[in-house]
Amino acid sequence: MIRLHHCHQTRSMRSLWVLHELGVDFEIVLHAFDKTLRAPEYLALNPAGRVPALEIDGEVMFETAAITEYLCERFPDKGLGRLPGEIERMDWLTWVHFAETISQHAAALTQQHVALYDDSMRSPIVMKLEAKRLEKCYAAIETRLNANYDRAPYLLVGGFSAADISVGQAIYMSRHFARIEPFPALSEWYGLITERPGFQASLPPEGAELLYQKEFYEAWDG
Repeated sequence: MIRLHHCHQTRSMRSLWVLHELGVDFEIVLHAFDKTLRAPEYLALNPAGRVPALEIDGEVMFETAAITEYLCERFPDKGLGRLPGEIERMDWLTWVHFAETISQHAAALTQQHVALYDDSMRSPIVMKLEAKRLEKCYAAIETRLNANYDRAPYLLVGGFSAADISVGQAIYMSRHFARIEPFPALSEWYGLITERPGFQASLPPEGAELLYQKEFYEAWDG
């Protein structure tokens, strides 16, 4: 039995996308993005009070990169991972974990633009600084994709993998705060991977309560 605890438009979407791409049977427990994640019942699954939490065969995991690694090793025939000893293993691990570098900047901007309820709490300096940091992440992805241009349209020459899922989901969140259009290779790659049925199935359904009420949040000048 596989059960994913999930909130729309959060890091748990990364695990949801992996599960859809794997094509395995699983259940979703949908949570609101609020203080109910601090309830004792949920803290027993994820002591940080965040999503995701993955219940699998009587055990519980949290942290998206760990979940990604475990699922790819558990279902190696799906080709989403690069196993120990394989030539692309090092690069695969690097990009799976680079997603969290992107996400930490997106999370800081989510706090500034969405979570803080009073303008006096917001910092124009933090908003602009974190948006620039996202652009530096975009530049790193752009460089990688350009290096692969003649061999593959993905982060790894060996083809689509959970590295694309991890980074792609991080971009899905971060593009609310830093535009990807100035990065042509990144934009083309993002368009390609988000056409996949696995990504589409991971999006919030129509009418769902969304974390992001705007398509894009401009930096605030105070």
